Amino acid sequence: MKKTIPLLMVILGGLIFVTWAFSPHYYIQEVFYNQMYIPWIYASIGFAALLGVLSLTLMHTNKIKRRAPKWQYSYFFFASFIATALAGFIGGTQKGGLFMWMFENMQMPMSATMFSLLAFYMASAAYKAFRARSPEATVLLAAAIVVMLAQVPLGVKISRHLPTISQWILDVPNLASKRGIMLGVGLGSVATSLKILLGIERSYLGGGD
Repeated sequence: MKKTIPLLMVILGGLIFVTWAFSPHYYIQEVFYNQMYIPWIYASIGFAALLGVLSLTLMHTNKIKRRAPKWQYSYFFFASFIATALAGFIGGTQKGGLFMWMFENMQMPMSATMFSLLAFYMASAAYKAFRARSPEATVLLAAAIVVMLAQVPLGVKISRHLPTISQWILDVPNLASKRGIMLGVGLGSVATSLKILLGIERSYLGGGD
């Protein structure tokens, strides 16, 4: 029963979404979904947030107890979580409050730092990917150079045809490959959804079958 009830809830919720997506009937779209299903979703958000907090707390507590790798950072999690929660409960989340001050002066700079580090990782990955070690890599390198040059004024000065060539690369071969990838992602999503709805895929329940 520990896994049967969650499995039935997932299957029922999935069938509701499938019915809502494919059925234009008023009772399904308005009465059942908007007036019955959506309020239950809003009511469960608080329980989901509580479950997430408990899960994070248990995970970091176990890391500290087991002295897992980088367990010291778990103390920073508890300190920042408690400070942010107290700031929200005491000062509220309105503009000019302590919570928004922490968000604007701590969270946003840290996010900007993370994105700047990601930019360096992307540049490093692009350098490794654009090495002309094979004919395919050479074509990728040439296309990337044309597209990048077309985005800056220097490219137009080199050749007035560069923007046209760049747009053709984006509209024809790039779009064709993107559509192929999206088709693969869509088919994979449909297959995974069917496996979950039919009860074949149960890894989200934890443990084995």
